[in-house]
Amino acid sequence: MPKSATPTHCPYCALQCGMNLTVGPDAGVEVAERADFPVNRGALCAKGRTAPALLTSRLRLTSPLVRKGGKLEPAGWDEALDRIAGALDGARHKHGPDACAVFGGGGLTNEKAYALGKFARVVLGTSQIDYNGRFCMSSAAAAGTAAFGLDRGLPFPLEDVARTGCVILVGSNPAETMPPALRYFTELRENGGTLIVVDPRRTRTAEQADLHLAPRPGTDLALALGLLHLVVAEGRTDEAYIRERTTGWEEARAAAMAHWPEYVERVTGVPVPQLREAVRLFCAPESAMVLTARGPEQQAKGTDTVGAWINLCLATGRAGRPLSGYGCLTGQGNGQGGREHGQKADQLPGYRKLTDPAARRHVAEVWGVDPDSLPGPGRSAYELLDALGTDIRTLLVMGSNPVVSAPRAAHVEERLRALDFLAVCDVVLSETAELADVVLPVTQWAEETGTTTNLEGRVLLRRQAVAPPEGVRSDLEVLHELAARLGVEKGFPADPEEVFEELRRASAGGPADYSGITYRRLAEENGVFWPCPAPERPVGAATGDSTGTGARTGGSGFSAKGTPAEVHPGTPRMFLDRFATEDGRARFVPVSHRPSAEEPDEEYPLLLTTGRVLAQYQSGAQTRRVDELNAAAPGPFVELHPRLAARLGAAEGDPVAVVSRRGRATAPARISAGIRPDTVFMPFHWPGAGRANTVTNPALDPTSRMPEFKVCAVRVEPVDRDQPGAEVAVRA
Repeated sequence: MPKSATPTHCPYCALQCGMNLTVGPDAGVEVAERADFPVNRGALCAKGRTAPALLTSRLRLTSPLVRKGGKLEPAGWDEALDRIAGALDGARHKHGPDACAVFGGGGLTNEKAYALGKFARVVLGTSQIDYNGRFCMSSAAAAGTAAFGLDRGLPFPLEDVARTGCVILVGSNPAETMPPALRYFTELRENGGTLIVVDPRRTRTAEQADLHLAPRPGTDLALALGLLHLVVAEGRTDEAYIRERTTGWEEARAAAMAHWPEYVERVTGVPVPQLREAVRLFCAPESAMVLTARGPEQQAKGTDTVGAWINLCLATGRAGRPLSGYGCLTGQGNGQGGREHGQKADQLPGYRKLTDPAARRHVAEVWGVDPDSLPGPGRSAYELLDALGTDIRTLLVMGSNPVVSAPRAAHVEERLRALDFLAVCDVVLSETAELADVVLPVTQWAEETGTTTNLEGRVLLRRQAVAPPEGVRSDLEVLHELAARLGVEKGFPADPEEVFEELRRASAGGPADYSGITYRRLAEENGVFWPCPAPERPVGAATGDSTGTGARTGGSGFSAKGTPAEVHPGTPRMFLDRFATEDGRARFVPVSHRPSAEEPDEEYPLLLTTGRVLAQYQSGAQTRRVDELNAAAPGPFVELHPRLAARLGAAEGDPVAVVSRRGRATAPARISAGIRPDTVFMPFHWPGAGRANTVTNPALDPTSRMPEFKVCAVRVEPVDRDQPGAEVAVRA
């Protein structure tokens, strides 16, 4: 590595790939391979390689903007901050604290997420805070907590994927969403293991599978239950494991036995021979895993669906054992850490529950406030957005673009416009920022230092490599200044390491314990897996082994004999000794299949599912500003099976409209035999006429409050090219 290179991490997905940044003589920033980081081992996708493009000032905000006469105009920082503080203060005094809301993002660093949650509860006194990570893996988190007592996306390192015997990958397409991770699945097969992919589309990932199951969207729950039925019927359960390490099996078994193979074939469209082959491949080796992503999770029954896949793992003894287990492939860059430290409506730092009196006392002591002053849980993300302009009068947004990313997006846009006041902190003028009364230009990944937590639970240090443009401040500085203007002079430092030190204390003893992690340690190591308690924490009933390889809450800083250890090693592999439940046993949760919130009918006979493409990311606010990425993926499209396209009379590239009960999106047709004839697919990265989330269904999972992004009833109509608006619909 050149002496001038700064080792850091990619700003995009939850792999948080390692990279080196070098500033050239012309002040340009170059990305170089960083082979020492074990997750990507030097490999980078196109998004990572081109990430420095957004550091150039021509693509981003460099001055605060204040709305004057209906237009956003450049303004000074004091004027902009005064406007925001005045609006928040006025709303809470006139209408009460809950008239102020805060909406965060899964791309914020741990320090920012922590400070944002503290700002909402201590400075504003509002319960109305949530974040876009609710749309990411909240269903998996809920199911994992119910089964294991604790949620960490992957309870084992990615390297274990390549060494297990079989992986069932449900609703994930890493070949396009996180390409450097694909090598683990390739190595799995090279090592003699098998890969089963569950996806209604034959994606680039599915093409590499030993077995591809293509269920009808919204039927993943029935599929998992059908596989468990066959496991029982064929005598493949691990009775000793079930007896020694689980509870609740009889009820879960009875629920699964109601889903016999022929019934599951009718519901899912997956033939019975494929169901039997999947069970054979999964149960044959000594070790196996199930990995889920947004496909099964972004459903109104997502928690139950993930729970059914976990039940399959438990029934076969494939959890809490070496090279076996259930895991979730987190999407956003800090999707894991972002939900651990307080920007989620129902949580306090350390993954503590806001309703737990002991948790409230602990965090309140760290914050220096009365526990009774902390508000209770507020609305979940979509419910918060849906209430804008009613009892919620002002909104502060950090690191999110709900105009593009929220379900029923046209309605969400209307609610944003109904606010008395909207403030947005962002790097670029996103579609949400365009609606704001004040926009603040903030620093981004390479211009600031902070920590993130990747999909493995590995806490990482992103280092500052370049100075931000003049006129740009960090989100922590923004919260510091706003807190001071609202009467809280202390407790909101702008220095990220100082914030992290407080986060360590606030998380100590919680499920996501970061107290044994320091900036110095992160600078010297390739990340530290939480839980990682501080050495002085005493041994208790909740601890696991001293190696950090199996724990209820990750072990303590003491050896098994109780002698002090200088540094806790972190917990790369969880649950090997016991699960994070009171009795150390995993819980089977009985679930049954039910229809999606919206099934096809005569008026809307097809199913829409949504997802991502290789060259774009999330709402596209960043990637749509990078020439190379736009050239690779210039705009939205509607993927149709050839038979459906023939019925519509649509050829490749013809504009078509996808219509649901909530709205209409238009984009060019893309004809592919790799999708089911009863299903259409749209990527969700674009605004305007091609905005996929205009039509998606906000029906919520009753437990996780996850919207049903992945399935809704639609019809598809040809669009006359000469029709007004058609040109807009097909243009990138």
